[in-house]
Amino acid sequence: MAIYLLNYLLSILGTLNKDMMNHFNKSFYIFLITLMCFNWACSTKTDSQSKDLSYAIEPVEFDFDKIKERGYLTAVVDNSATSYFIYKGQPMGYEYEMLNWLAADLGVELKIIKDNSISSALEKVNRGEADIAAFNLTVTKERKQFVDFTNPLYFVRQVLVQRKPENWRQMKIHEIENELLRDPIQLTGKEVHVRKSSAFSTRLANLSDEIGGDIVIIEDSSSLEVETLIKMVAEGEIEYTVADEDVAMLNATYYPILDVKTPISFSQQIAWALRSNADTLETKINSWLEERQKETDYYVIYNKYFKNLKRSANRSYSEFSSVSGDKLSPFDDEIKATADEIGWDWKLLAALIYQESKFDPNVKSWAGAKGLMQMMEPTAHEFGAKNLYDPNESLMAGGNYIKWLQKALKKHIQDSVERQKYILAAYNVGIGHMQDAIRLTKKYGGDPTKWDNNVEKYLLLKSQKKYYTDPVVKYGYCRGEEPVNYVKEILDRYQQYELLLNSPEVEDDSTAPVI
Repeated sequence: MAIYLLNYLLSILGTLNKDMMNHFNKSFYIFLITLMCFNWACSTKTDSQSKDLSYAIEPVEFDFDKIKERGYLTAVVDNSATSYFIYKGQPMGYEYEMLNWLAADLGVELKIIKDNSISSALEKVNRGEADIAAFNLTVTKERKQFVDFTNPLYFVRQVLVQRKPENWRQMKIHEIENELLRDPIQLTGKEVHVRKSSAFSTRLANLSDEIGGDIVIIEDSSSLEVETLIKMVAEGEIEYTVADEDVAMLNATYYPILDVKTPISFSQQIAWALRSNADTLETKINSWLEERQKETDYYVIYNKYFKNLKRSANRSYSEFSSVSGDKLSPFDDEIKATADEIGWDWKLLAALIYQESKFDPNVKSWAGAKGLMQMMEPTAHEFGAKNLYDPNESLMAGGNYIKWLQKALKKHIQDSVERQKYILAAYNVGIGHMQDAIRLTKKYGGDPTKWDNNVEKYLLLKSQKKYYTDPVVKYGYCRGEEPVNYVKEILDRYQQYELLLNSPEVEDDSTAPVI
C-alpha cells in the first residue's frame, strides 16, 4: 500500500510545471514525507522496521543570537551511564560535562531537560524546546533529513550483546566461542530487541538485507534505556540486543556474563543534533570542538566514562546512581524523616546537605562547622545536638534550626515556596543579614516578598559601603555573592534530583516483531 501511494504521489509531482512547484513550500514537503513515512510504518512489518518521525517538522527560527540574549542553552539528554546521571548526589556524565564546558565557553548557562526517547528529543529540538539533543546519537541519513549534526565527538561501532553460557567460567575459550554468534549471518531467524526508532533498528534491517536472511527485530519502547535492554540480556530475559561498543563494554565490565565482541557495523559518527536552520550555533559548536579536541582535557573527560571501565561501571551500577539505584546517600531515610517534620520535599533538603557536606557526616570546615548539616557548635547545641558527627543529631539540630527560620520569616514571606529561598540564604549567611536585605529592598522600592531580582539584589549590594552603612542596616557588611550563589546552586541541584529521581512513565509502545 505504501509503495503504491508513494508512486502515485511522485507521478502527480512529475506533472507539475516549475511555476506550480513554486507554490509548494517546505512545509508541504515535510508533510508529504511524514505522510509517506506514516504509511510506511503502518504497513505490513515484513519488509522494514517501523518509523517514528515525529521530529519531521519545520524547525523554529531560534539561532545563537537569541540563545545568547536569553542567557542559557537548553540541552535534552537521557538518564544513562554515559550521558547524564546522579552519583552520590553529584550530576555526572560524558554529555553533561561536555555540555557544561561548552556553555561556559559560549558565555551562557546550561539548562538540562531529560527525554529517553530519541524521536521525542529531536522533536523538542525542532520545536525550540531544546537547542541540542545530546545522548550518544548516531549520525544517520534519515535523521539528517530533518536535523543537522555537529562534527563528530567520537566514532564507535555497533556490537551484538549476547549472553555467555551459564557455566562459562568452567569452559575453555574455544568451547565458549562455539556457543556464541560470531558471524552476523547467524542472526538469521533470531529475535533481537532494540530501542524503537534507534539507529540499531535501522542497522539490523540493513544487515538483514545484506545477509539475505530475516532478522526478527523487536522494537521495544523508545523510552527504554539501552542499559535496560543490556541488563535484560544479562539476566536472561531476552537473547540479544545491540549497543554502541563503548556502552556495551562498560556494561560488560559490570556483567561479566555478557559478550560484546561481535561487531555488526563499521565505525559510525557520534554527534549532537541541532535545528537545521541554527547555522550560527552549529558553526560555534564545531569551532569549539575543533579547538577542544586539541586539548588533553577533552580526552580526560572521554576516558573518564569510556576508558576507565571498572571505575565507570562502579559509579553507574552503584545503589547511589540514578541509572540503576534509587538512593542519593546512605542517609536518605533519615533525610526523608527530617524533611517531613519541616514540610520540605526531601530532595530539596538533600540538595542543601550535599552543598554543605557532600553527605559526609565526619567533615569539618575551616570555620569549625561540623557534620552532615555543617552547623557551628553553639548553634547546634542550642537546637538540640550534642555530637555533631552523629548523623541523626546533626539532622535533628538542622531540622530544628530550619523550623526556627521558617517561623521567623513567615511573617515577612507568606508564600511557602518563595520562603524556602530566604531560608536557604539565611542558613548560609544568618537571619540578620537576610532581614537587612528585606529592609533595604523595601526602602529602595523593591518587593521584599520576592527573592529573584529583589531581595537577592540587595543582599548582593550589602557588600557596598553605601548599603551596608544605610540606617536600616543593623548587621553591617555582608559578602552577598556567597549566599546568593548558595541558593542558586542548591535549587539547581534540587531540579536535577527532581529530573533524575522521579521515574517517568514508560510509553506504551508496541513491541511487535519486525522481520
